Amino acid sequence: MALPEGFLPDADIPAPLHEALGEAAERLDDALCLADRVAQAKRSTRDADADANVDVDVEEMPSATWLALSNERRAELARVVALSDFATETLARDPGWLPVLDAEGELDEAPLREAWEAELAERLEAAEDEAAMQAAVRRFRRLRMLGIVWRDLCRAPRGQAGEEGMWSTARDVSSLAEICLDGALGWLEHHYAPRWGQPALRADGTPQRLVVLGMGKLGAGELNLSSDIDLIFAFAEEGETQGGRRVLSHQEYFTKLGQKLIGALDAVTDEGMAFRVDMRLRPLGDGGPLVGNFATLASYYQDQGREWERYAMLKARPVAGDLEAGAELLASLRPFVYRKYLDFGAIESLREMKRLINREVKRKGMADNIKLGPGGIREVEFVVQAFQLIRGGRDTELQLTSLAAALRCLTDLELLPGEVTDALRSDYAFLRDLEHALQAQKDRQTQTLPEDILGRERLALALDMADWPALVARLDEARGRVREHFDAIIAPPEEEDDEDGTPEDGAPEDASREELGALWREELIPAEARETLTTLGFEAPEATLKRLADVHRSRAVAAMQRIGFERLDALMPLLLEAVGESRAPDVALERVLPLIEAVLRRTAYLALLRENPDALRQLIRLCAASPWIAEQLARHPVLLDELLHPAALYSPADKDELADELRQALARVPEDDEEGQLDALRTFKHAQVLHVAASDIVGARPLMKVSDYLTFIAEVILEQVLAMAWKQVTRKYGRPSRRAGEHESDEANFAIIGYGKLGGIELGYGSDLDLVFLHDADPKGMTDGAKTLDNAVFFTRLGQRVIHLLTAMTASGALYEVDMRLRPSGNSGLLVTTLDAFADYQHHQAWTWEHQALVRSRAIAGNAALCERFEAVRCEVLGQARDPDTLRGEVVAMRRKMRTHLGSSDQAGRRGTFHLKQDPGGMVDIEFLCQYAVLRLGAEAPEMLGFSDNMRILETLEESGRLPAEQARELREAYLTYRGISHRASLAKAGSQVEIADIDDHRRRVRAIWAHWMQDDDASR
Repeated sequence: MALPEGFLPDADIPAPLHEALGEAAERLDDALCLADRVAQAKRSTRDADADANVDVDVEEMPSATWLALSNERRAELARVVALSDFATETLARDPGWLPVLDAEGELDEAPLREAWEAELAERLEAAEDEAAMQAAVRRFRRLRMLGIVWRDLCRAPRGQAGEEGMWSTARDVSSLAEICLDGALGWLEHHYAPRWGQPALRADGTPQRLVVLGMGKLGAGELNLSSDIDLIFAFAEEGETQGGRRVLSHQEYFTKLGQKLIGALDAVTDEGMAFRVDMRLRPLGDGGPLVGNFATLASYYQDQGREWERYAMLKARPVAGDLEAGAELLASLRPFVYRKYLDFGAIESLREMKRLINREVKRKGMADNIKLGPGGIREVEFVVQAFQLIRGGRDTELQLTSLAAALRCLTDLELLPGEVTDALRSDYAFLRDLEHALQAQKDRQTQTLPEDILGRERLALALDMADWPALVARLDEARGRVREHFDAIIAPPEEEDDEDGTPEDGAPEDASREELGALWREELIPAEARETLTTLGFEAPEATLKRLADVHRSRAVAAMQRIGFERLDALMPLLLEAVGESRAPDVALERVLPLIEAVLRRTAYLALLRENPDALRQLIRLCAASPWIAEQLARHPVLLDELLHPAALYSPADKDELADELRQALARVPEDDEEGQLDALRTFKHAQVLHVAASDIVGARPLMKVSDYLTFIAEVILEQVLAMAWKQVTRKYGRPSRRAGEHESDEANFAIIGYGKLGGIELGYGSDLDLVFLHDADPKGMTDGAKTLDNAVFFTRLGQRVIHLLTAMTASGALYEVDMRLRPSGNSGLLVTTLDAFADYQHHQAWTWEHQALVRSRAIAGNAALCERFEAVRCEVLGQARDPDTLRGEVVAMRRKMRTHLGSSDQAGRRGTFHLKQDPGGMVDIEFLCQYAVLRLGAEAPEMLGFSDNMRILETLEESGRLPAEQARELREAYLTYRGISHRASLAKAGSQVEIADIDDHRRRVRAIWAHWMQDDDASR
């Protein structure tokens, strides 16, 4: 007997497992006895050789190394062999491995990857043929798996979701598979090079190797203990091999190499197998070529790729061979996997996959399968991958192969509450721990709970549960939570309604979704259809029926693919129901139908609305309130994404939040992708303006805040546009030389000055940007790039680039219209001037109206020091002493000229309409009064120079006692009223003409104050 009685302590082993432990002890004792006899034989041979003067190195007796194990290690050994037949058989087959793993510390901690790679390389170097190579890979894998199983079964506490828990086991198995793949591939390439040669170089001169993509859990780096490894093989470019006895096409070479690689891991030999290899995820599955070149794969996925293949490619990762080329291939396939828009259509595909799985589970009686059954491992993966498929194109942070990392990202992006992701992570770790304990028993791929007592008791001990009932209770809790979260995210929205089909509260009971669906499909007789619409609240049912029929019979609908038409067919009853809940169904439907027609060829948006009833209701609410919003949504359907978060939709971000959000959006786009950056800027602008409009409509923000937010949006965009333009222009021409004595800096010595509504912090929904560009570099200097320019020309190019980025028309429209006419000398002046030239012009050449414009100017973006110097110049110019009579006369003359050219006609006046901005008593009168006051009083009251917005100028006039409080109040109230009407008119797509009766009191007061201060009796008409 090699091991003494009690060598394996059973104090921590439950009684039902004592028999299994005893059998394992006997098996190990027999193996050690045999090993000792072999060692004894070697020792006898040594003695004989010693008599013959031959040096012999004889290993220590195996049982002695086991007896030297510490008490703690023996207790761990007892636990491991009681739980795992695989470990028992591995140790019985190679009892010398235990002391080796113990001595190297591998029973406590995984070695560095480099150590594993070096050891396998050493083993493979000694292999002279394929049989030896396969034996080396299998023995290496079995030795390492013994250490992994040992660490997994002995770690404590069980079920933890941290990095040292289940995830470390999954990571170690994945690393082992990758090392075996890469090691075997390298050996095969070298071994067959004399016969097959080597692939020709790529067009760029780089070598070609087989690209091995790991899919599924291997791609995620989260393999289970007995996983298959799902692979796809690829190569970069067609060609022929060189240097071998035979010339093979690359297709033939890489196919042969791939077949050999599969056999290297998958073939069953005397040493068993290393890993089962599954190639069915490749294009066309078992019926397709084993390996494909990059061009063929890209063409396949673009033209024939199916939804389940998108799901599969989420996990794709280069794991062996040419890793860099593999990353290149995956980058080219990224648009197939991740859509630029929110792709809620992916949920339908996941549901269909889950339905197929459920049918298989039911057919085979697999309810106890912890992977495929209800609340199992696959449902956690579906939840995470649903978000990745839906949002990964927009939120590129979600483009991760690891489920653990993706779960953290869902919390960081606030897509799921932290408590939900914590629960999913913990329950997933528990389920995977249970899966590992199952597979550790016999090193077999299984996820089905055992029915025998031994198997159950083993699982209870492995997961540190008191007994099997306690384990089942914990499992039921975990599966229940997983199923709850799965249903909340993946289940169809219709399932949230009562089972009897009762519509949601607020929807008429006698207009069921089935009836509305029949109405949409024109299956109701006209009288029934009209009655249904009347019940919903439509005032013109006949016209509504005709409009719906026009859409239903349109060519666009007829040309839809099956899946798209099914989405439309499912959405329309929900849309009609939601429209019926609005105050004016006729108006709401007429405004929302253009959006539906606009997305008929981008049916993921139909899926978005169907999958998110709250978003559909927000859509109806906003479209019913504003034709401008309805038009924006129809023109830019990507904005539908914003409806998913009502809290954010009606709460515009402040400037710091806006700047951070825009930086993040641009960070997701490569710097060299100008089109992508332009689209990101435009999408950001449209989305943020929608937030402001939505909050404006519901009265969540006061008027001043609406303008503030619209101005903030423009400011952060200008900051980023300037940064982008600076990078692009300096990349081509280098940086401009600075003035003598100034420090070198990467910051542009350039400033963007805002005039008009931007300068006055009063932007509206359709406002353009009045801009002036300044620079302060050496006027005679040159740039330092390979291609040099005069500084003046450089800054002109920079200004042109800024304008291009703002005004370029893309599929998402333009950012802003830009007006540069307020720069010195207007359209005939330089696009960009030095600050000194600007100051000289303002002092000696500018007209009074240009100084009026300067009142409403401020620095928006650019070099901080230059912006400060501009503000000093502005105050200096505005603070000049002026002759009051001359100033008044010039301001009045300009105002009369504007009224003549821009105000209402006499006919409009007789109709009782009033132009909010240009008519006497309107907004421009108030603005001119403020500008006149700043220019008139700036020299004696410097506090007047600090503000560019009319409201604070009026407040300063009042506080300084230069404007009576009553007049200041009347002007403020009138101005706010006019601006409020103007904002609402923009959202209603109405003009600036209003009924005089609506604002007559304000109009009269403003005219009276104008006449008093400007001594202008020509204010009436």
